[in-house]
Amino acid sequence: MKIIPKNGIDQLLFGMKQSHVETIYGKPNKQFKDEDGNIIYLYNNEKLRLTFYEDEAFRLGYIITSNKEATLLNNLVIGKNVEEVKNELPFKSWEQEDFDSTENHFNESNWLILQAEYGVIIRVEIGAIIKDNDEFDWKFKA
Repeated sequence: MKIIPKNGIDQLLFGMKQSHVETIYGKPNKQFKDEDGNIIYLYNNEKLRLTFYEDEAFRLGYIITSNKEATLLNNLVIGKNVEEVKNELPFKSWEQEDFDSTENHFNESNWLILQAEYGVIIRVEIGAIIKDNDEFDWKFKA
């Protein structure tokens, strides 16, 4: 499961509609709306949480994974030491936010979050990039 910053994960590209995702993975194991009216798909086997933004015609705009096979620039990341992974990546600007036993390590230029617990990465979050004109840089062209 290849994480491609600014683009998506594997075959999933930012900007896809629900029907495009269902063609790849089938119906989600769980579907619900969040407090903002966005549609959330959960895929258990793939360990994916997909967010389709309500105010963007329900395009795929955010992906969270805790899949142990997830790779970032060809390196496995889940279960790895967060500082070691960050040092191996070419992204050098990181902000850190602490929440009790977890920490979010955020790289804004790639809209990438490495979430760690006890110093070990437990999930990766990536979001679609917003261009200078405050519009999303959708990678999927229907």
